[in-house]
Amino acid sequence: MVQSVELVLDSTSEAAVREQWAVLRELGLHAPGAEHRPHITVAVAAEIWPRLDKTLGRQDFRPFTVRLGGLLVFGSRSPILVRAVVPSAELIALQHRIFRIVEDCPGIPANLRPDAWTPHVTLARRLRPGQLQAALDAVAWDKDFRATVVGIRRWDGDRRVEWPVAAG
Repeated sequence: MVQSVELVLDSTSEAAVREQWAVLRELGLHAPGAEHRPHITVAVAAEIWPRLDKTLGRQDFRPFTVRLGGLLVFGSRSPILVRAVVPSAELIALQHRIFRIVEDCPGIPANLRPDAWTPHVTLARRLRPGQLQAALDAVAWDKDFRATVVGIRRWDGDRRVEWPVAAG
């Protein structure tokens, strides 16, 4: 599996994303459930060494605003529907700082490296091509909205556990 470093959103923004997830699940689409938390993934590796959590926690982190923008589709065989996070200087700088901390960890995908990363919040995964239009229609009415990044967490996909490493 994978391990990741993720940015968590304020409760109002979380609720808005969860509402979109619920609409997609009602259509029978593979959207995250209640056990998941909306987030922006900023680093992924096959293993992120536990000793790096202290360094991640020492980041000069203060809550900041991002804009959740339009819909994007990643892939074609099993598309993933996401809401773009409009890149800001603050968001890009934080992702670069976090990447520098984890860059020696094994198994970092190329699309998570600085200047190749597309910030987003996942809405639905493993869509069959015939489901894509229904998914788009279900959430395309939603407008861009501001969200506040309120913390940094770690996720261990093997153990399916999360823990905070920084909060503002």
